[in-house]
Amino acid sequence: MSGMVLVLNAGSSSIKFALFDASGPTVPREPAWKGQVRGIGAPQPTTADTDTPETALALDPAQPYHEALAHILRRVRAHLGATPLRAVAHRVVHGGRQYFDPVRVDAAVLADLQSYIPLAPLHQPFALDAIQVLLASDPRLPQVACFDTAFHHTLPQVEQMLPLPYAAWERGLRRYGFHGLSYEYLSVALPERYGELAKGRVIAAHLGSGASLCGLQGLRSLATTMGFSALDGLMMGTRTGSLDPGAVIYLMEIEKLSLEDVGRVLYHESGLLGVSGVSSEPRRLFAEEDRDDLTGERVRAALALYVRRIVREIGALVAVLGGLDLLVFTAGVGEHSAEMRRRICRDLGFLGLALDEAANETNAALISAPGSAVAVAVEPTNEEWIAARHAAALMLSPPAAPPGAAP
Repeated sequence: MSGMVLVLNAGSSSIKFALFDASGPTVPREPAWKGQVRGIGAPQPTTADTDTPETALALDPAQPYHEALAHILRRVRAHLGATPLRAVAHRVVHGGRQYFDPVRVDAAVLADLQSYIPLAPLHQPFALDAIQVLLASDPRLPQVACFDTAFHHTLPQVEQMLPLPYAAWERGLRRYGFHGLSYEYLSVALPERYGELAKGRVIAAHLGSGASLCGLQGLRSLATTMGFSALDGLMMGTRTGSLDPGAVIYLMEIEKLSLEDVGRVLYHESGLLGVSGVSSEPRRLFAEEDRDDLTGERVRAALALYVRRIVREIGALVAVLGGLDLLVFTAGVGEHSAEMRRRICRDLGFLGLALDEAANETNAALISAPGSAVAVAVEPTNEEWIAARHAAALMLSPPAAPPGAAP
């Protein structure tokens, strides 16, 4: 197959895009060209790509998302020129209990995936909207869905089940896990860098606006903190993470919040933003935590809770794995916040873990001190490459039977 694969990572307020050369026997890890549209739906959206610095982008307020996608496609076509576009790969957050492998999307598959929108309302509808637009505009161009849930298909049943009546399990209410494309990339990159150590007891911390942990052994997912939905597990930028369901019942029964209100609170008004009242970004909160007022108090509380929830869940995964050989930080906060890594690792000192402070400050690949009982690493994720590689492989393979259902 000659030509390019376009990868789209569509969120509620941004779309990342990247072109990968699929002409050779392997897809290069670095894209040939990439960019992003940010602030979709906000007053001042912007766009940038490899050739163009960040500039303002005028979008019709009535259809800002579709206009942003149209802008990206125009830029892609202009950049490609005569080079053929062979497929578009989409990061799709939820594949449910049916889709464990990348799949070429047609109308039937799209309808299946739309049924999972309630499980990932921040991401699923936007990726599927992009697929639908592209299917309508160019039906011959393959659209390939790559699922964040797929990597966690190896979870043992005891990690998948929820303690609800058994009939709920039979209906598909289970723990799925997310950020799978990120963890799949680590399963490729870590053994290249660390050899056999990466095949041992590993905890990967994907810390970004969304956040989760994954416990791996033999490069396979054995446990993870996100479950039935992307609300579970760690405290996040605007999401609660794990929450006593009694609190949700209280909000609805006593405080009379509607279902829509509760969804808004849990997904958009909680986490670091909700507790601090300042920002969902740790970088901004670190700059405000020394204030001697109520704002400073709230910021300190938010950061302390964020770190505590991560440390607590790491401890739980260490118990499940039976120990820990390698702790890996990835994604925006994990890769770039030396201070956040320092605070997390400080509270994990009971594991015999020690940081090399100088290496940590420079975001080095290995940041643990000599003699640390646990190796600590920083590994940039590359979800787009994983999606491009899957799409290229799918285009070369013969048509497969429809994906099977989970037992």
